[in-house]
Amino acid sequence: MNLSDFIELTLLRPDTTSEQVEQLCQVAIDNQFKAVCIPPFYVPHANKFLDDTKIRIATVVGFPMGYSTIPAKVEETKRAIDDGVHELDMVANLCAIKDGAWSHVHNDIDSVVRAAHLRGKTFKVILETGLLSADEIKRMCELCTNLGVDIVQTSTGISTPETSIEIVEFLKQNIGKEVRIKAFGNIQSQKLASQLITAGASRIGTPSGLKIISAESNPS
Repeated sequence: MNLSDFIELTLLRPDTTSEQVEQLCQVAIDNQFKAVCIPPFYVPHANKFLDDTKIRIATVVGFPMGYSTIPAKVEETKRAIDDGVHELDMVANLCAIKDGAWSHVHNDIDSVVRAAHLRGKTFKVILETGLLSADEIKRMCELCTNLGVDIVQTSTGISTPETSIEIVEFLKQNIGKEVRIKAFGNIQSQKLASQLITAGASRIGTPSGLKIISAESNPS
């Protein structure tokens, strides 16, 4: 298994600089990672840097809390697409989920997935799984499947920093076969990345991609 094919190299710190984004993109090029995920502000910069490469550019929508209004999320999506993004990672509205406002949750996802798919872009929904009950996760899996979401992500890595093999397996059991899974949250080792892929993840989001593949090349 070539782990580089699964890794989405992430840099979403609030103090991120253009120089750091360039370094991230260069690491992605040198190691042929699947994608980079960066703040919306830097999408145009990354788009120029990664021109003529196969590296996909992802950015976040409604990050990190997810409770932005639906029109705001749609506009974020449209702007990111105009700036050259390939993939959009939208944080689900946890407040609406917890309040049982399922019509709002439905419209939130549906509005943004339509905006993304109309322009041929990949759309991900970030579930803060560590803050959701099993029934809420199942309901979200059903919504994401029915609304044509491309990928569901385990967390933002902020409110619930850890990911686990168990949550990936649980998502795999409840999501539609056509929906992929992105694992995110403190993934720093080759062993954990491989276990998450075996459990059902098709994408590994991490700022530690170089560390992971270095361990793959030079096992201890």
